[in-house]
Amino acid sequence: MIPAEVLYTLLVQPLTVEAFAPYGDVIAARGEASTINQGMGGRCSDLARVDVSAEGGRAAISVIRCVPESLPIHLRLMERHPLGSQAFVPLNGQRYVVVVAPAGAPPAREDLRAFLCRGDQGVNYHRGTWHHPMLALDRDCDFAEFHRAGPGVNCDETPLPCAVVVNL
Repeated sequence: MIPAEVLYTLLVQPLTVEAFAPYGDVIAARGEASTINQGMGGRCSDLARVDVSAEGGRAAISVIRCVPESLPIHLRLMERHPLGSQAFVPLNGQRYVVVVAPAGAPPAREDLRAFLCRGDQGVNYHRGTWHHPMLALDRDCDFAEFHRAGPGVNCDETPLPCAVVVNL
């Protein structure tokens, strides 16, 4: 057990388009939907920028399964994808937490931000944005992952600058 005085506690804020903009895009229905499918549907278009073509990459879709973590959550590491964006959309309406830091040098503890995401919100990390692996809260959570596949090394990992926990 790490003594409380050496832990850095990262408080979670609600996920909003404005607050998340430095790190990526929020994927959620917003604004006026354009009419599609002979008037039986609507489309909220262009919610995220898919950026996967660097060094011969291509778009790929996967499903990620995450098990819930107990609060407070002890963070493990940060990672980034220098060759492409990476998006996650929850498939079962489950809330979850994302932890991010700006692209660039490995993050200091003051660079870290945590967001509580509703089950109807996805996230798209911009290329190079530091992020923690997905953090499911209440039960197992499946995510559709939209990411880059192809040649080259597209995952850098770095240890955290200190012991960090996330709490709601």
